Amino acid sequence: MRVLVVEDELSLARSLRRGLEAEGWTVDLAHDGRTGLLLAREHPYRVVVLDVMLPALSGLRVCAELRRAGVTTPVLLLTARDGEWDEAEGLDTGADDYLTKPFSYVVLTARLRALARRAEVRRPLVHEVADLRLDTATRRCHRGEREVPLTAREFAVLQCLARRPGEVVGKDEILDEVWPAGYSGDPNVVEVHVSALRRKIDAPFDRHSLLTVRGVGYRLVADRG
Repeated sequence: MRVLVVEDELSLARSLRRGLEAEGWTVDLAHDGRTGLLLAREHPYRVVVLDVMLPALSGLRVCAELRRAGVTTPVLLLTARDGEWDEAEGLDTGADDYLTKPFSYVVLTARLRALARRAEVRRPLVHEVADLRLDTATRRCHRGEREVPLTAREFAVLQCLARRPGEVVGKDEILDEVWPAGYSGDPNVVEVHVSALRRKIDAPFDRHSLLTVRGVGYRLVADRG
């Protein structure tokens, strides 16, 4: 899952990124409101964590602009101001939740998971392609009755494909959804992860479900062996 953290306190932003990435999230950082607004408009985030007091544009203004533009990504506001009027103002701009600094990291991650679940109401929590099963709530993958251990990045790549079984998903689409915005490394990193997935979900089971469409992308199909 991909989250955008817009926070101008650098040490806090980096700490949040380390913690969330350790839990399997893909994290993009922005340190001012204008950059945060641009990223949130351009990328399919599951949740946006938005500080209220930001340079360039305030978090409240960013949230209001996102809603005006039709962006429905859940927004969690962070603020140092504690008061019911401030909370009401934040929620009235279109935010989905509100957390006062200093906050418990455990509470923050629990709220992010709750917001992501709400956003998934119209999406299946479990993706099944033949006997391949991905549970997005528990982050577990099974081939038949056997669990297949995956890294966080492998799971994210496979989930990207499993949402659209039988369809060709471009390499750029996978990069955009799974890797941080502005990723400037080798795009063949997608191929590396797809190869790793084949060794885990196909080869041990004599399957050929993860196909390469040369020059375009990849396709996950219902191959039962």
